[in-house]
Amino acid sequence: MAFIELEHLSHDYHAGTEQEHRALDDITLQIEAGEFVVILGANGSGKSTLAKHLNALLIPSSGSCRVAGMDTASEEDLWKIRQQVGMVFQNPDNQLIAAIVEDDVAFGPENLGMKPDEIRESVLQALESVHMTHYRKFAPHLLSGGQKQRVAIAGALAMKTKCLVLDEPTAMLDPQGRGEVMETIRRLHREQGITIVHITHFMEEASFADRVIVMDKGHVVRDGTPREVFAEADMLKKLGLDVPLAAELGLSLRHDGLPLPKDILTDEELVKAVLALQTGQTAEKGKDTPVQPVQAKQAVRDVPSPKGGC
Repeated sequence: MAFIELEHLSHDYHAGTEQEHRALDDITLQIEAGEFVVILGANGSGKSTLAKHLNALLIPSSGSCRVAGMDTASEEDLWKIRQQVGMVFQNPDNQLIAAIVEDDVAFGPENLGMKPDEIRESVLQALESVHMTHYRKFAPHLLSGGQKQRVAIAGALAMKTKCLVLDEPTAMLDPQGRGEVMETIRRLHREQGITIVHITHFMEEASFADRVIVMDKGHVVRDGTPREVFAEADMLKKLGLDVPLAAELGLSLRHDGLPLPKDILTDEELVKAVLALQTGQTAEKGKDTPVQPVQAKQAVRDVPSPKGGC
């Protein structure tokens, strides 16, 4: 049994009215405990609606959603499900309600009826997990956007959650804030084995996942590893999605006639593939040899093109 199981799940907004809209249509998928899954899709694809089903913020119009064997439509299991699956949303200011950071993190455990000693221990552990212990007495409004999102993540962790569902948590952050949040998410997955379901429109964030699910008009249209999904760059563009810069440049060079691999994902892989063309060698996948930016630019600029330039 998978940790999260969706079977023929559909969701209709404004059901029975003239404004009825099917946001999800017959979705069947499973997410295993400990997976890092990224969900991609253009606006209106249904990805945020799907996320809200994973901790019973929404109930299926038909079909089912089960978390750790519990049906999200069961009212008696509602709080158990929300303890298992924590949500972090796009705007951190909408998630922080207390005047002090540690009080905000304690809000969830208090509502679960934890004992005071257990709450204090959970709050300290959660803040330590996101590297925010130093700020436990700070007012949330004094924090940066990235720090606020890390506090929101701590609030979910304090409830002993097994899974984090993050709905575009870096969309409103500057590059530094995005980096802080992504480093935290990746570390929690790597060190604590927390299941991650991450919705994002930053393609570089998706490249770190175990698995990428692509949605379009309420359907799952692709499901595979980042390398498998981003190899279909033309398909993603038709869906209104971007691809990582390395994959984008690799696609452009292939269109110019260069025999580059279709599954290039990182800057390092692109440069190695281009250098291999120059030297007549085969690029070795899986090796993380550092590539300097100057070397990367020179390699792409110097590579010969069948069309006389690139």
